[in-house]
Amino acid sequence: MPLSRRIHKFLEKTKKNKVDKKNDDERDKFNAEIKEQEKLRKKVTDLIKKQKLPAVRQIVKGQDDTKPWGQDAKAKVGSHLIELLMQTAYIQPPADQLADCPPDVRPAFVHSLRTVVKENKKTGRRYGVIECDPLVRKGLERTARHMVIPYMPMLVPPVKWTGYDRGAYLFLPSYIMRTHGVKQQREAVKRTSRKQLEPVFEALDTLGCTKWRVNKRVLNVVDRIWTSGGHLADLVDRKDVPLPEKPDSEDEALLRKWKWKVRSVKKENRERHSLRCDVELKLAVARKIKDEEGFYYPHNLDFRGRAYPMHPYLNHLGSDLCRGILEFAEGRPLGKSGLRWLKIHLANLYAGGVDKLSHEGRLAFTENHLDDIFDSADRPLEGKRWWLKAEDPFQCLAVCINLTEALRTSSPETFVSHTPVHQDGSCNGLQHYAALGRDKLGAASVNLVVGEKPADVYSGIAARVLDIIRRDAQKDPAVFPDALHAKVLVNQVDRKLVKQTVMTSVYGVTYIGARDQIKRRLKERGVLTDDKEIFGASCYAAKTTLTALGEMFQAARAIMNWLGECAKIIASENQPVRWTTPLGLPVVQPYRVLGRHLIKTSLQVLTLQRETEKVMVKRQRTAFPPNFVHSLDGSHMMMTAVACKKAGLTFAGVHDSYWTHASDVDKMNRILREKFVKLYEIPILENLLESFQQSFPTLCFPPLPERGDFDLRDVLESPYFFN
Repeated sequence: MPLSRRIHKFLEKTKKNKVDKKNDDERDKFNAEIKEQEKLRKKVTDLIKKQKLPAVRQIVKGQDDTKPWGQDAKAKVGSHLIELLMQTAYIQPPADQLADCPPDVRPAFVHSLRTVVKENKKTGRRYGVIECDPLVRKGLERTARHMVIPYMPMLVPPVKWTGYDRGAYLFLPSYIMRTHGVKQQREAVKRTSRKQLEPVFEALDTLGCTKWRVNKRVLNVVDRIWTSGGHLADLVDRKDVPLPEKPDSEDEALLRKWKWKVRSVKKENRERHSLRCDVELKLAVARKIKDEEGFYYPHNLDFRGRAYPMHPYLNHLGSDLCRGILEFAEGRPLGKSGLRWLKIHLANLYAGGVDKLSHEGRLAFTENHLDDIFDSADRPLEGKRWWLKAEDPFQCLAVCINLTEALRTSSPETFVSHTPVHQDGSCNGLQHYAALGRDKLGAASVNLVVGEKPADVYSGIAARVLDIIRRDAQKDPAVFPDALHAKVLVNQVDRKLVKQTVMTSVYGVTYIGARDQIKRRLKERGVLTDDKEIFGASCYAAKTTLTALGEMFQAARAIMNWLGECAKIIASENQPVRWTTPLGLPVVQPYRVLGRHLIKTSLQVLTLQRETEKVMVKRQRTAFPPNFVHSLDGSHMMMTAVACKKAGLTFAGVHDSYWTHASDVDKMNRILREKFVKLYEIPILENLLESFQQSFPTLCFPPLPERGDFDLRDVLESPYFFN
């Protein structure tokens, strides 16, 4: 219950507390109670006038005899409130739409039961659905920019973290970890001493104290595009796709094709609607805070120890749209080094292979496109629109504007820049595996060693896949059926086709996941049109890509298999996998079998999910390798954040992408390399095995996989480790 309501309830109670006076003893007792409550009431009123809320909260808490509602009570009350809303809320079209017709007054919300049958299943499940009238939905879309969003960015620095639920926002409930109701994880964090969690608190406070502001020039361009219908710079089209007309024919094949197209268009329109809502929310926040001098993003963690801003919509972890709109509130002079990095950053954002050139090659790219950059800054929508061809168009536009302003001053090196410059890891998951396994071959593939230009692991895997496919294409289809798919794919294999699969391989991507990723890429290209042919080619390409990955990253695969085997042994004892990150954060994997709990309400019977005591063995095993690596990259980012703050740098982190001012990139590069080496000088796998053996002394775990002789300190001299 909110504090204001509890205070009101307490004051009302002290005013109106009357009882029947059956005898003198009861009367005396009653009078004493009344006097005591009058004293308390006067004390609370005085404290409120003096704005001493903590003291008020303490008194009210001591007098509050209410108990929290259980899940059943909440569900029943909530369902009844929805029922009352449906009984009382009606809507009528505007008068100009009625003409001479009688008023069309109808319910604004309707409850119905639907049976949903999933693909490849014969039976479906029944769901209760609350539908709003189309007029209500349109009204909500129009007023989206005025909606109240509670967890907004803060205008003052966040409260420092001191405990599980103490820190971040001043009044809104704030928890250091997003546990989603997982009791064991929540209790593990609560039991951990404040001293052990101090490095985590310090890192989150550092991330939360970075001051941001809205880039008004970029926001103005976004608003113009959105007002004119979207569909530029990766913004969704604001119009729906028209439904195909029904063919004037009885031909069943034609009708089946038409029905398939209708389903496809409806799905596309649902996705567009969802994306439009997302854009509206982001822009609503940007418009609300665009005139503020600066604002802050309180951060907390997911259960693996990765940091996230608590405000969910407009933040630097978001899309290119969000990142283009945001910039550091504090500016710093570029200097010679900053001007160089701003140009490199522009080439990185433009991408299209440019980001795989050496630093000098990227500088040359920017220098060769200065006219396009100036035109983009001066006439973003009326000119040549060069920035729209970038892989990250809005961020590219922001840097075009910033670089143009700098180069047009008499002294570009003294120009004050607010633009964050990113340094991104090269397939960061594989970098962590290479460091864990001291793998020389893997380290060279992901830029842990010195090179004249960045090694591109995606292109390396694509080349290996192409070699296999070319060989298979020469085979006899009668003996080797996949030869047909190989012939189709010979001209389709490139780094983009395999990139997502390579990127997610270290996070446990399955064959089915890889197949679906490649299938999406093939559909986007439109070269293959037959669904059956696309599916067959995707299956073959996924299998070939995973084979190539296994060949190139044997050490990473060995560590992944070892982690999975350990998890399987632990989960087979009906125990979740637990470990402690290098920064002292306890992690408990949350995967348990879900049971069903039925609640009969006034609307319908609700089926709620509840965790049981039984762990999901397969999920515990498959999720452990990626979760463990995520806990390590989260540790590296937080170690870097704290060190950057101590060095006087402004820092923001997006998992494996580190941001600072252009002038400070060289300093941040040195720090992040030093922290990576420091992290992996810790015997991480040895400590993990020891913790498993201590927790489960009766179980037998496999020996640690063999490791290579890669020298970690080579990372300190690698220019493209993060670049």
